[in-house]
Amino acid sequence: MGDSVLLVEDDPAEAQALIEALADPRAGPCNVEWVKLLDEGLQRLKSGGISIVLLDLYLPDSQGVETFDKVLRAAPRVPILILSSLADEGAAEQACQRGAKDYLLKGNLGGYSLPLTLRNVIARSSLEKTSFVEAERARVTLDSIGDAVLSTDVAGNVSYINRVAETLTGWSRAEATGRPFGEVFKIIDGLTRETAPDPMEHAIQANATVGLTMNCVLIRRDGQESAIEDAAAPIRDIDGELTGAVIVFRDVNVARALALKMSHLAHHDSLTDLPNRSLLTQRLIQAIALAGRHDRQVGVLFLDLDHFKNVNDTLGHAIGDKLLRSVAGRLGSCVRKSDAVCRQGGDEFIVLLSEIGGAADASRCAEKILTAVAATHPIDGNEINIGSSIGISVYPDDGQDAGTLLKAADTAMYYAKEHGRNRYQCFDRDMKARIIEHESIEEDISAALQRQEFILHYQAQVDLKTGAITGTEALIRWQHPGRGLLQPAQFIPIAEACGLIVPIGQWVLREACRQTRAWIDVGLRPMRVAVNISALEFRNKQFLESLRSILNDTGLEPCYLELELTESVLMEDAESTAAMLGALKAMGVQLAIDDFGTGFSSLSYLTRFQIDALKIDQSFVRAMTPDPESVILGAVIAMAKSLKHRVIAEGVETPGQLASLQDLHCGEGQGYLFQRPGNADAFADLLEAGIAQEIVFN
Repeated sequence: MGDSVLLVEDDPAEAQALIEALADPRAGPCNVEWVKLLDEGLQRLKSGGISIVLLDLYLPDSQGVETFDKVLRAAPRVPILILSSLADEGAAEQACQRGAKDYLLKGNLGGYSLPLTLRNVIARSSLEKTSFVEAERARVTLDSIGDAVLSTDVAGNVSYINRVAETLTGWSRAEATGRPFGEVFKIIDGLTRETAPDPMEHAIQANATVGLTMNCVLIRRDGQESAIEDAAAPIRDIDGELTGAVIVFRDVNVARALALKMSHLAHHDSLTDLPNRSLLTQRLIQAIALAGRHDRQVGVLFLDLDHFKNVNDTLGHAIGDKLLRSVAGRLGSCVRKSDAVCRQGGDEFIVLLSEIGGAADASRCAEKILTAVAATHPIDGNEINIGSSIGISVYPDDGQDAGTLLKAADTAMYYAKEHGRNRYQCFDRDMKARIIEHESIEEDISAALQRQEFILHYQAQVDLKTGAITGTEALIRWQHPGRGLLQPAQFIPIAEACGLIVPIGQWVLREACRQTRAWIDVGLRPMRVAVNISALEFRNKQFLESLRSILNDTGLEPCYLELELTESVLMEDAESTAAMLGALKAMGVQLAIDDFGTGFSSLSYLTRFQIDALKIDQSFVRAMTPDPESVILGAVIAMAKSLKHRVIAEGVETPGQLASLQDLHCGEGQGYLFQRPGNADAFADLLEAGIAQEIVFN
């Protein structure tokens, strides 16, 4: 279609000569629009589509450089060529200084290849537009990114600075441009406070991108400091010649602060802000190394609060948390600055005593802690009194490494709890033997499932009025290849501690369901089988799905399975417990509270929990006398009946106990009086023969 040329010229002869000159067919098509007045030209420019303007500065309605100014304002992106007489050449030069692309002398038009001249001007203008767009795009991009960018020319003076760099350096672009780089970008080593090496010089010398030195700090124009990091690189032209350098940097104050905070959180307890076990273990390793060099000893105190769960259950977790913070503060006041107190988790704390003279020093510290913790804790209007049990181990006598010392102190703490609580206990050789045995059993447990060493024994549950067998409880035993038949108390706590109780519990459930289904299949009377469920099993996310799978695989109807849960398991999280019990009841299984009366529970929850039976702990049965235990037992039985719960008394061993339970109208019993636990075949024989006739039922 060709270029569109707007010719603004009032002299017809001049205009005609230009039109003819532009009509050269060798130069391609060219569309010329001719107007005589500036106002006409301005109106035409408003419509757009003009490639170039040929402008006479002296028109009837406008004179001199002002004519050019008006056209430039009307079409700032359209190239303008001035048409000038020799006498007006000065005005034409002024116009070029203000933005005209060039000027042509009217008396010398024959000396120009006018179409080619116009096309060169148009092409050059197009390139300028493209360069402007690219430069503007680069500027907007650099102003939009989160990093600061600063470039210099070959002399080391600032040639560009983006908005982020303006903020970080305190220099505006106008002020920074042309100034020496070191004046705008002042950096020091944050540790030594010495001036840091110039990264631009380093980049140029290395002819590569280089990173800033570590701990680099930028000094703003107003003196404010910012930790920065990133890189500098040389800039070269198309011929490889150095034209300057560029540095890209960012403020890392926030990032470093966040990293420090994350590191602190990773090594400190969020509730008390004490070091956690991970950090304490590091410090213990360091203390052992120092003690070994200086021939000193290190003490480890493992502390557990006595009956802390009662505080949570009666006063709530918020009060319990405040009590833990109060205890943490008192522990800190009992040790030296060189020592350390850590929260192990829950209500357990560990105290590290660095460089002590011996076990006597650790014992004195333990006595001080026992007194401090036992003093009343006033919290939100409550006067809380709580004791603590402390286990002590000492390097090097009780262990040569951190893990051994912590385990020894933990073992001693449990010994203190078993022997009265609110006391301390030093680790000794007998305990060491227990640890060795514990570790040995732990190693064997992991393989016992694969070797099929676990077996189930069954003990009958009996109707105390008729003597009929109403059900059985599945009791796990371990047929250890070297230790013989082990009772649950000898390995279940260890399995719980090492996390293997869940797969063991799954095996017990599956085997009990399989055996019960097998008894039914051979014609024995269907009855429920009771299985104990640990806290870890009950809280396991896969428990419901796993139980459903076991019932499906074994073919046992859910109504013949009763799950026994202790009070402590049920009360740990009453809301989630209620939901879980509801799901189990919907599945069709029966539910019982095991060892009822030995834990801490709220009777109000019993009305919310969907429970079928209460199992009265054997301690009540063994201690049964006319006053007061039988009164308590009678009340429990009456309450259970009012809630429509079955009552099963555990540990029935004598005819006298049976008679007392019958007088209290207890529904069912379980114990040696009726049957000692035996294998599946022995229980099958009992089902066929019935309970011994000499036992009196009424």
